Amino acid sequence: MYSFWNPVKVIFPVAGFGTRFLPATKATPKEMLPVVDKPLIQYAVEEAAAAGATEMIFVTGRNKRAIEDYFDRAYELESELVLKNDTQLLEQLRSTVPAGAKFIFIRQGDPLGLGHAVLCAQPAVGDHPFAVMLADELLHTAAGEPNPTAQLIAAFRATGKSVIGVGHAEGKSIERYGCVDIAHTDANGVMTLQGMVEKPKLADAPSQFGAFGRYVFDAKLFAHLAKTAPGRGGEIQLTDAIAALIADPSAGAVAVNMQAQRYDCGTKIGFLEATVDFALRHPELGNVFAQFLRERATRLPRT
Repeated sequence: MYSFWNPVKVIFPVAGFGTRFLPATKATPKEMLPVVDKPLIQYAVEEAAAAGATEMIFVTGRNKRAIEDYFDRAYELESELVLKNDTQLLEQLRSTVPAGAKFIFIRQGDPLGLGHAVLCAQPAVGDHPFAVMLADELLHTAAGEPNPTAQLIAAFRATGKSVIGVGHAEGKSIERYGCVDIAHTDANGVMTLQGMVEKPKLADAPSQFGAFGRYVFDAKLFAHLAKTAPGRGGEIQLTDAIAALIADPSAGAVAVNMQAQRYDCGTKIGFLEATVDFALRHPELGNVFAQFLRERATRLPRT
């Protein structure tokens, strides 16, 4: 069992095309779409940093340079804000990069799937345990509560096994996710797994728990990824490699039902729901926006 975790390495696979949001994502990465005043990738990096991450590894594509630029220093803009003595905006600008964080960018040359994207990061991870975060899964926890990545890291430390972050998927919605096959659940809610299936039909789903974009892996996953043949869509599926990891007598995996409010920002409706809720929680905009919604509701036509 691992007794330490330093530094914490997190992989952000961000090379996808974001086709559900075309034409907006024709020139703008999906991960750079803003929820109120921060892009999706910023929320993910902040979650990683709050969980103790110090190495942020981005697996990008050739049209994702905006992400690298976003986390770079903007010297000209900073100088302009210094001249204007705008300390508030200057602090907001500099806070996009968490203190002490190292940023690494790796290109995924061919669009061969999520599993292949994770495998591309192996040179930056080595034999170290690591987390994987999908930025279009925006997860919110109440103030003072551990965020989802922190929850999974705690489970990894406790069990020494790879951890899949899951949530309950209602009805046929399970067909959109990797679905875990649960052997048993302990008193702490940690689920020991006996398998995992990518996007099963509802009738074939072994449970109603789907993987919701947060993982912590033992480095043994890389060996299984390297042997994983292309699956659904001709892509190397992360779920297939996880299934092999679960079956590996020297590895195994568990799942944790993450305690968080989830927004599937890979869909338009999920993105809109996140925008409304985060705007209502915003310390400067919340009250004004709530009043706007109340007034607008009285003017909406009845359907």
